[in-house]
Amino acid sequence: MTLTDAELDRYARHIVLREIGGAGQMKLRRARVAVIGAGGIGSPAIQYLAAAGVGELILIDDDRVDLSNLQRQTIFGGDDVGATKVEAAAAAVARLNPAVRVTARAARLDAANAADLIAGADVVLDGTDSFTARLAVADAALAARVPLVSAAVAQFEGQLAVFRGWEADKPCYRCFVGDDPDRPDTSCAEAGVLGAMAGVMGSLAALEVLRAITGFGEDSAGKLLLVDALAFRFRTIGLPKDPGCRGCGGRADQAAGFSAA
Repeated sequence: MTLTDAELDRYARHIVLREIGGAGQMKLRRARVAVIGAGGIGSPAIQYLAAAGVGELILIDDDRVDLSNLQRQTIFGGDDVGATKVEAAAAAVARLNPAVRVTARAARLDAANAADLIAGADVVLDGTDSFTARLAVADAALAARVPLVSAAVAQFEGQLAVFRGWEADKPCYRCFVGDDPDRPDTSCAEAGVLGAMAGVMGSLAALEVLRAITGFGEDSAGKLLLVDALAFRFRTIGLPKDPGCRGCGGRADQAAGFSAA
């Protein structure tokens, strides 16, 4: 396969980047990305992944668009209120880049269906609003040995990390958070969230998906990015692999909070 003349024009600003080039753009065209949650994080991520020319987006969300979503979920407009988020997002992707295929799955991800919902994905982006769902998708991504990009936002703060726990020196999501299933979820309706903060974290999550596909720059797996808009501060800390983790077991041969907006 080669890039068409139209693709060369559309993605020219990627192609001139030495770290991406035509080969990287072809990788994007062949890639399948599962986006869990089409909310405050998923919304900008979906837009940037579609604009970047990712071949297929698997959109997973069981929610419908509400008027209160429009403060931060920029992929939707007033006419979308009441529609399922995945179908409204799919229509937006079709307008933005018709070459991107969309598989819309209006389902709530849980431990029973996570593996089936993300099957075939090359990268998983998690922007869900439930800690239980986050554990389920993390376990499924680990078992499938698929890189997991996990982003979250609350009020004026955000966090972002990439997990490849099947590798000897990389932690899994459970190394980071443990496995307490009773951790309470805090919704945006209760705590509030700055709309632009969700946009920042969703855009950064899309960037990490593109990095995972094309391999540009330094490897971000095993690091946690913390963003504090009140303090105008970005911090990066290392995440160690937990030798006693029941997810990855601290070994390479086993593959087994914040809320999203």
